[in-house]
Amino acid sequence: MNVLDLYQFNLHFVFQSYTGVDQGDNFVGSFPKGFGYGPEEHDSDIGASGGDEKPRILLMGLRRSGKSSIQKVVFHKVSPNETLFLESTNKIVKDDVSNSSFVRFQIWDLPGHIDFFDPTFDSENIFGGCGALIFVIDAQDDYMEALVRLHSTVERAHKINPNIKFEIFIHKVDGLLDDHKIETQRDIHQRACDDLEDAGLEKVSLSFHLTSIYDHSIFEAFSKVVQKLIPQLPILENLLNILISNSGIEKAFLFDVVSKIYIATDSSPVDMQCYELCCDMIDVVIDISCIYGIRDDGAFDSQSAAIIKLNTNTVLYLREVNKYLALVCILREDNYEKQGLIDYNFQCFRKSIQEVFEVQQNSAAGNSNDVLMSNGIIDKSRLTNT
Repeated sequence: MNVLDLYQFNLHFVFQSYTGVDQGDNFVGSFPKGFGYGPEEHDSDIGASGGDEKPRILLMGLRRSGKSSIQKVVFHKVSPNETLFLESTNKIVKDDVSNSSFVRFQIWDLPGHIDFFDPTFDSENIFGGCGALIFVIDAQDDYMEALVRLHSTVERAHKINPNIKFEIFIHKVDGLLDDHKIETQRDIHQRACDDLEDAGLEKVSLSFHLTSIYDHSIFEAFSKVVQKLIPQLPILENLLNILISNSGIEKAFLFDVVSKIYIATDSSPVDMQCYELCCDMIDVVIDISCIYGIRDDGAFDSQSAAIIKLNTNTVLYLREVNKYLALVCILREDNYEKQGLIDYNFQCFRKSIQEVFEVQQNSAAGNSNDVLMSNGIIDKSRLTNT
């Protein structure tokens, strides 16, 4: 049962979207086939411009640790129960994620039984362009062999590319009691860090995440990984801080709608229950839009919006930012009485996001003289002629 099911709520939707009339060959699950990863035909020039410059995320770990299941659940909307029938990966599986200008990267799922540092492989090519390396450890299995492989992988990958960010997913924790989860994380953290210190690599930073495909923890963990690959993250966070401080909003997330990864949030701590509520809201909006909407080319358009009022005097507020990004906010019902102010502030926020997009695209094309300030505003006074 989802968190949203625990509440009695009223729905109010304002949207123009998505037909559910002829769904036979046009939909995959709740999503139209055109609404997914990879550049569309009219976006081919944009997809090509990033080309090999897209950051790369490597999924590594022992066989049957859950690497392919994570990729399928997060980026292909496969039900967790269906992953039980996945075969072991025997070759490198590459996924290209090219939704918005912020969420653009490649994911390589590497088979667990192959040593990619062997001279027969081009390890320089595999790890040289890597932005983040996710090492998956099965928490329900004996993880001593996994720790030996982790140490070997970190040591050799860091030598090839010192800029790699190492993320450790302590996976399949849904089968552990809460106390056992904490103890397992502490033990793995201690052993991994001690091994690096003994090897003289104490400056290498490891980040640890407790994950499961049966709840939202895998999405939150992947969100934190992807955020480290977004150079505009401080600007996005600052824009969200400005938005919530001037609108009476308690928490705001900027979501990639397809994967439910949040690419940015404000500076206040993330409460897991709030994140789950926002994820469930996106599911509700997409499902209703696909069934009752009037279009079949995506789940969002310029008029897409949704409001859910919970019986806890809390309001969930969703607005479209672009085709793939949505702003989801949580606020008290009393503060929502100023809906006009919130809507106006959102329009200002969306305009600022578009400016960040433009600066990034111009920068990629090598023809930008715009200077982007830390508050997300383009400073025209600092433009220079070349």
